[in-house]
Amino acid sequence: MIHLLSIEWLKLKRLITLRVILIVYALLLPLIFYSLSLMSGYGMFYGNKIYQFPDVYHYVTYISSFFNLLIGVIIVVFTCNEIKYKTQRQNLIDGLSKKEFILSKFYTVIAFSLISTVFVLVISLILGLMYSDYNELSIILTDLEYLVAFFTKLVGFFSMGLFFGILVKRAAFAVGTMVVWFIGEGIFKGYLLWGFGDLKNTSNTVEFILQLLPGEAISNLIKQPFSRLGAVKTLANTMGKTFDKPEVELSGIFIVFVWTFIFIYLSYSLLKKRDL
Repeated sequence: MIHLLSIEWLKLKRLITLRVILIVYALLLPLIFYSLSLMSGYGMFYGNKIYQFPDVYHYVTYISSFFNLLIGVIIVVFTCNEIKYKTQRQNLIDGLSKKEFILSKFYTVIAFSLISTVFVLVISLILGLMYSDYNELSIILTDLEYLVAFFTKLVGFFSMGLFFGILVKRAAFAVGTMVVWFIGEGIFKGYLLWGFGDLKNTSNTVEFILQLLPGEAISNLIKQPFSRLGAVKTLANTMGKTFDKPEVELSGIFIVFVWTFIFIYLSYSLLKKRDL
């Protein structure tokens, strides 16, 4: 594993796109959360209220999820460049098997996901320690499952990017194909909900089908956290509605891991069949 990662690093460190995106990612996330901390004038909706332990993990992982595309672009560009410049062919000539080639890419996916998760954890702890009214260790260690969900979400999304990179072979088209895929899932979701979602005998079936879709499964790992805000709860109570606390579901994590395996297996199958 270390050997394969070292090979990948030797290739990645030459990628200018990697440096640019990582710098943007590393600067943009803290800047966004710092900006939100200054919005105390918006009362309970924003400001320091979202940085209370343990809720801070939910808010930070949810908002950070929207920037997954930045790291995903690195995976896609790197994979497509390997194909474009015949680097994978040279690796195979040098003795690397196709299985090891795919494993090296998967280990890179794991590495990026782990680094991003640790980065988000550090941001969450800093914000929580700065702004939270509750600093007891037992509270700080609560709701860490959102970080597990965040890591799983990254692995699933990056594996999806790896698959489309190998399938399409061109970075711009691969990213575009992923966007089209998510749009297609959204249209399919709207069709099912509009056509069958209100029917008593089919509503549960529709929800079951939707949670099995790869894009939907990845997106739903961390549900929106804003129903946890006091102002939202108060408004909901006046309207006679209640919100359940959004939780990380083990079934969702399992589904994403299954899709991760499928994406990696399909990537290997495509590579195995091609004459490089």
